[in-house]
Formats: sequence, C-alpha cells, structure tokens
Amino acid sequence: MPDRRYQGIADDIRRRIASGQLAPGQRIPSARAITREWGVAVATATRALAVLRAEGLVHARPGFGTVVATRPARTRGGRESSDTEVDAGRILATAIDIADAEGLTAVSMRRIAIELGVATMALYRHVRGKQNLLLLMADTIMGQAPFPENRPPGWRAQLELVARLQWAGYRRHPWLARIVSMTRPMVMPEGMKHTEWALAAVDGLVPGLDPNTMLHLVVNLFAYVRGCAMNVEMELEAEQDTGLTDEQWLDAQTVRFEGVLASGHFPQLARIFQAPGVDLDIDTLFDFGLQRLLDGYSALIDRRAAARHRAP
Repeated sequence: MPDRRYQGIADDIRRRIASGQLAPGQRIPSARAITREWGVAVATATRALAVLRAEGLVHARPGFGTVVATRPARTRGGRESSDTEVDAGRILATAIDIADAEGLTAVSMRRIAIELGVATMALYRHVRGKQNLLLLMADTIMGQAPFPENRPPGWRAQLELVARLQWAGYRRHPWLARIVSMTRPMVMPEGMKHTEWALAAVDGLVPGLDPNTMLHLVVNLFAYVRGCAMNVEMELEAEQDTGLTDEQWLDAQTVRFEGVLASGHFPQLARIFQAPGVDLDIDTLFDFGLQRLLDGYSALIDRRAAARHRAP
C-alpha cells in the first residue's frame, strides 16, 4: 500500500511557505532531508515534493536544489503541455535539470511528466523506460564536451585534454558518475567518442604498445576521473543537507581541529597544516593525481620503446 504520509509532508511545507517561514527563492528541505525529518522512504519524500511542484509552489534550481517559487507557476489549473509537444529533447533536458537540482534519485518518469504537464505514458513514446533515460542523459552530457578541431601536439596533452573535459562534465553534473560504468560498457555514441579520441592519442606510439595495453590505459584514465567525481556528488549532498559549503564546514571545525593537532599525537599533520601554501580540495587532488597518472603512462611507454629498441 502506498505511503500516504507524503500528503502530510506536503501540507507542512505548504504551511511554511504560506507563513513566510520559507521565503521565495529559499531552498526547501531536500528529499534526503525529508527522509530524516519525517522518517519516511525517499520515494515518499519525492512524491511530497512532486505535489508541491505540481501546484507551482516550488521549482528546481539546477545546482542548488528545490526552492520556493517567486510567482505562481502554471500548473494543472493552467495550460498543460500537449502530448504532441513533448519530444525526447524536452524529456532529457527536464530530467537533467531535475538531477542537477536534486540528485539522481529525484528523477522518475512520473516526476518528469509532472514537470512537463503531460501524462506519464506520453513519455514512453520517446523513451523506453528509466534505464534507457539514464543512458540517454549520460550520453547527452558526454556529447557536450567541446573537443577541438585540431589535436594538441603529443599524446600526453591529448589524454589530459579528454580527462579534463570529462572532469568538467562531472563537476557540472555530479550525478553523472553514478551512471557511467568502466566494467560494463554501455552503447553511448557520444561517450564512445571520448574513448576513440584517447585511443587515437596513444595509437602507434611504440610498436610494443599492444591493443590490450592501449585499452587498459584509456579505461584506467577514465576510471580515475570517474573515481574522483564520485566525491563531487558526496560533497554536494553534504552541502545541501547542512547548508554549509566545504569551506564553511571547515571553518566551523577549526577549533576542534586545532585542539586535536595541539595534543602532540599527530606531529606530521600539525606540521603540514601549519605550513604556508598548503591547499587541499577535490580539484587540487584531481590535478595532482592526473599528472602522476600521466607520469606513469610515460614511464610505461618509455619502457616499451626501450625494450623494442633492444630487441634483435
């Protein structure tokens, strides 16, 4: 039996909006915050938010969350989209906006239909189902990478370019890392362009760089980028849940950290954190790791070339 508590949750948030406790433009509780506050499942929390959106009281703001609407939106009492006005492009754009604002768990066929003002079944004429939708979303983002017409000189610059293009995509869309798989290849034409670009960068470097090594090198690079990107979504969720950026959170922890470091139990950490110029965040970690990974590829390529040269 469906959990009907979503109606009470929607009523409570609706009252907060009406009383001014939640002002226009202010972020309302996320689905994850609702699950903790009311003790309900994510599906119930998502349904409560969907009710408020259908009423035009709130809307998604990509990269920020769901906020109180500044003016009443057109809802089921106003003009709805015709089923004939819906196409795959609108469906994908809406799904991506929802994921950017609230995370991947908020994306469902029903939720997209509510945002577009159409019947849920109307979506299935363009998208076969949620799994197909997620695949198309990922491929759409991959296709937005601005590859240059002319390659930069050298394999290293070319691999770094594709890695940074992927990193930028993950930074803009933190949920993307949860869809992309390194061990279960998916048919994504736009994503396959990234692989093709990277393989061409290392093709023919040395005769000893066999196809299996080339493939492992490229997939290893992409896996590193995706692995770092998994932390981006975690940081965003923490920010949405606490209302604090990473910098604000660290500032709030300063006194506690200083007390622990002053205990004398962690002399190396104390020395490092007190040194000038120390700066650590997800982007600096990515940059450092990417360069070390490319250093390793360079050593591999040099060894293969040297071995080939020594061979009779």
